[in-house]
Amino acid sequence: MHMDIEKLVESGSIVNELDYERAMVADRKLRLLAKTNTHFKHLRNKLRNLIVEYEKRVWSNEDAVDAELLAQSDRAQLIIEKERMFLEKRKKIIQARLKDFSLTQAELGLLLGHKSKTHMSELINGIKPFTLQDLVIISKIFKLDIDSLVPKYLSIEKIDRISAVIEEINNPKLSKIKPTLLSAS
Repeated sequence: MHMDIEKLVESGSIVNELDYERAMVADRKLRLLAKTNTHFKHLRNKLRNLIVEYEKRVWSNEDAVDAELLAQSDRAQLIIEKERMFLEKRKKIIQARLKDFSLTQAELGLLLGHKSKTHMSELINGIKPFTLQDLVIISKIFKLDIDSLVPKYLSIEKIDRISAVIEEINNPKLSKIKPTLLSAS
């Protein structure tokens, strides 16, 4: 599941390839939002500093870049692309419903119990994750299938943990599940 970019910035460090790829996507989203909002401008500057620090620490030494790191990067890019496509599709669905109902993002925020326009923009644009309760409310208000609002992919950490447990259990029926862990369904 995607992460809260503000929490990543507050943590002060990018620790893995998945967070790095998420930070890169968030940086691109924040580029547009930063043009009209100083909060997003400051957030983007802090995020960019974390990105540069991670790249220097992890990718600047060519001798330290091994097959495992490259595989982690490839896996992270696969997950992030699924996240990005899902979030973009969900954003368009919600925006279309807002238009159908003649509502603004701010008015949707009020329905969800969020008073800040900035917070709603972060939610809609995937900078912060919606809560499950928010998505249930959106589903009910707009008569949307919850599956179109809730992501169905797993983080690399969850995939690795589940894969390790499947191997430990050594159950042939569970072994068939492993290839489907990366899928979005």
